[in-house]
Amino acid sequence: MLKPVLGRGRKNGEIFRSNRSRLFGQGTDCEVFIVMQHHRLPVERTAHYYTLGEAGRHIRRVVMACHGYGQLARYFLPKLEPIADAHTLVIAPEGLSRFYWNGFSGKVVASWMTREDRLDEIADYAAYLSRLWAQWKPRVSPEAELVLFGFSQGCATVMRWVHRAQPEAAHLVFWAGSIPEDIDYGPLQPYFGRRRLHLAFGDADPFLQPDTLGVFRRQIRQAGLPVEEYPFSGGHEIPPSALQSFWQDRLRPQ
Repeated sequence: MLKPVLGRGRKNGEIFRSNRSRLFGQGTDCEVFIVMQHHRLPVERTAHYYTLGEAGRHIRRVVMACHGYGQLARYFLPKLEPIADAHTLVIAPEGLSRFYWNGFSGKVVASWMTREDRLDEIADYAAYLSRLWAQWKPRVSPEAELVLFGFSQGCATVMRWVHRAQPEAAHLVFWAGSIPEDIDYGPLQPYFGRRRLHLAFGDADPFLQPDTLGVFRRQIRQAGLPVEEYPFSGGHEIPPSALQSFWQDRLRPQ
């Protein structure tokens, strides 16, 4: 007969729960372990993104803009209308993980990653962003410059993509967000040395208060990143006037 006993074990450094059964009868007395195992299976899935502007040889600047936590690309993209012009194409990819903001109901939003199997999620969205840029790059002028723009959680998303793929961007804009602490920026110094990095933050941003901002600045210095700051009046947001002023001041029209 089988007498199940709930037990715990460890496999490849990971704690798991298992059913432990003792088998009796016909002169047999042994323990049978039924072990839960973790597997990975890469799959093809459909990503969603939105664009502002028409592709063509007249495009001199492409902006890849990654939204923040709990946003959708179609609502995020209109916030970037102040930078739109006849020679700019704005592409807003959407995070691959959607969820209900209020638990089981309410508006649907998206996220780029969580701490669960985070390395797989980072690899997935980095491959997604690389594939997206490869699709649109041939459709604009060969001289068009690429601007990477991240808002809030999108800042870390942009930096992790840079860490993995080093896309040929002219500017990296981190708006109301921070960069990952677990990246070794040393090998990327030649890459960053040929680009302009910008940090824009509101003076009333609850997520970037003076103490938090101080820690972030030390992190930037330790990483040796040539970041230019752009403070503005506002909170955790993208005020149209602040974005337009920043664009005119730091990223003059092509």
